[in-house]
Amino acid sequence: MATASKTRNMLENLVREGSFKWLLGKRSSFDEEFEEMGRSPSATKNWISELSPIANMIVRRCSKILDIPASELQMSFNEEASDFIKHPSKYARNFLEYCCFKALALCVQQIGHLADKKFRRLTFDMMLAWENPDAASQPLLDGDDELTIGLEAFSRIAPAVPIIANVVISENLFEVLSKSSGSRLEFYIYDKYLGGLERAIKRMKSQSESSLLSAIRSSRKEKILEVDGTVTTQPVLEHVGISTWPGRLILTDHALYFEALRVVSYDKPKMYDLSTDLKQVVKPELTGPWGTRLFDKAVYYKSISLSEPVIMEFPELKGHTRRDYWLAIIREVLFVHRFINKYQITGVARDEALSKAVLGILRLQAIQDISSLNYVNYETLLMFNLCDQLPGGDLILETLANMSSTRELDRTSNHTAGDGMYSVSALAMVSNLGFVFGTSSNAPYESGLAVGEIAVGEISVLERAVKESKSNYKKVVLAQETVDGVKVDGIDTNVAVMKELLFPVLEVGKLLRSLLYWDDPTKSLLFCLVFSYVIWRGWLGYAFGVLLVFLAVFMVLTQWSNKGRPIDALKVVAPPPMNTMEQLLAVQNAISQVEQLIQDGNIFLLKLRALLLSIFPQATEKFAVTLIAVALVLAFIPIKYMVLFTLLEIFTRYSPLRRGNSERWERRLREWWFSIPAAPVLLEREKDDKKKK
Repeated sequence: MATASKTRNMLENLVREGSFKWLLGKRSSFDEEFEEMGRSPSATKNWISELSPIANMIVRRCSKILDIPASELQMSFNEEASDFIKHPSKYARNFLEYCCFKALALCVQQIGHLADKKFRRLTFDMMLAWENPDAASQPLLDGDDELTIGLEAFSRIAPAVPIIANVVISENLFEVLSKSSGSRLEFYIYDKYLGGLERAIKRMKSQSESSLLSAIRSSRKEKILEVDGTVTTQPVLEHVGISTWPGRLILTDHALYFEALRVVSYDKPKMYDLSTDLKQVVKPELTGPWGTRLFDKAVYYKSISLSEPVIMEFPELKGHTRRDYWLAIIREVLFVHRFINKYQITGVARDEALSKAVLGILRLQAIQDISSLNYVNYETLLMFNLCDQLPGGDLILETLANMSSTRELDRTSNHTAGDGMYSVSALAMVSNLGFVFGTSSNAPYESGLAVGEIAVGEISVLERAVKESKSNYKKVVLAQETVDGVKVDGIDTNVAVMKELLFPVLEVGKLLRSLLYWDDPTKSLLFCLVFSYVIWRGWLGYAFGVLLVFLAVFMVLTQWSNKGRPIDALKVVAPPPMNTMEQLLAVQNAISQVEQLIQDGNIFLLKLRALLLSIFPQATEKFAVTLIAVALVLAFIPIKYMVLFTLLEIFTRYSPLRRGNSERWERRLREWWFSIPAAPVLLEREKDDKKKK
């Protein structure tokens, strides 16, 4: 009774203050709700002392949506949640999540919920309350227009409505939306984004319900995701060989279709499959007149089912944003089907994966619709595209596959989409929006799969995989920045840098060359004796092991001696600058040397071909006898003795005792090699039989 009296007195004080300036600084949309709570007879009973005022307000809204008193919600949470989730330090936030997930699961079942201003405000206020859940939280000091939310709150609440965000891309999406507001998201931008989502959904539904490709799509129940090329000022050009046709490009959840434009109608559509494994390659491409590569505005598609690749060009006056958008969504459909095929996902789980890709494309269309935002990297906002780029992205996909195929029994049998302990699934979200993807006939709520990616008070295995992958990605970005910083221009400068980097290797090479030519007979003799003994005793593996241990100890000692200090930069003496003519001559000389190396390689291969085909019988006979002798040696002599013999042969060849004989044998061998004729070569020019279609 004392607690109830205290709560009522506090609410009466709130009402008496009128504008709640002590809480919000100036009058906002929260004021009326607090005043109503103060006048309500049940306010005392439903006020939860562990929560902050704004969290109590959100719980009250959730209880109205669910038609369940807040006290009963709290009792239900206490019964369902584990002791870890109900720990006093986490109780307020976890209970708030429980109420939010439960209410949102019911809200998203309403048709047109994204267009509802109250729903938009509710989700944003949930994020505000998530940042200030405890009774001891600092009161908010801004009005509605100035209240902002942070990344952590957005990443926790927004994925509970899969159309708004998901766990994998939520951080990147938040960065895009908050770019203009200093890493805090304003309601104005958030509301604009949800409005863009609503328009994107209506546009996609109208496309899927249209007669486009109706005869083809009906067999696989394909849904149209995007259409381009219907406006004459923004055509899509298909390049196949030397032929080019304008037309209409259509992307479905299974394939890409192109309809060439005729005089008054469109030609029969060509299908470029994305759902089956045809070793497809989709990448950006350059196009231009007469086969030149000038304009970076095209998408390249190749598969084993096509005799030659296809290039889709997206002309625009400035930039290549249109191409980048289409490249991203085509790859998203391709990657989701690769994911499905790789892990052999079927049934409802397959529809769930397709739903994730579709929702990602809808989010991307909404971002495009927000004109105030600058250019963004589309691929970072699409889940399967992002997993293809992130280090450890395959582990994220593997986690998704495991979550789809091995749902815990209690989650699939005892928990449904409306269960407050879990958020809504992507499949349930898509179904609520009025789409039906895949072949599953059961509703998502009846299938038992409608369990989302976020659980109350827990970090799921998917969230852990995403955090680890993004942490590794940040390391890769930092490493790439150092790589970009040390790149230098000019062939001569790069050669100078390489020589300096290879200086230790070159010194070791000089030492081995000195031992090989017996410049110091004592060192060469000692080298041969030591390594011969090592090989004879079978210690060669131990010798390499000792070498690796030495390198490891060297690195550890270097790290210890540096003690976190930055390493000294590599000092390279830059070569004198060359003028344009000198650079051209250097390039020409380098090309000539490369050409000479290729010619020598071809001659070697042609002479080897002549030996194998017995074009020069005498040389072939000697070569065959040599091969038989080597085969007998390999068959009957232990490998240890062969290695020992090879070492002694190489490092005693130029010793004082063998130098004369070695030079004589090398001369005979060169003369024999030069006497072998090369196999004949006939060059034929390939005729260009490509015809304009």
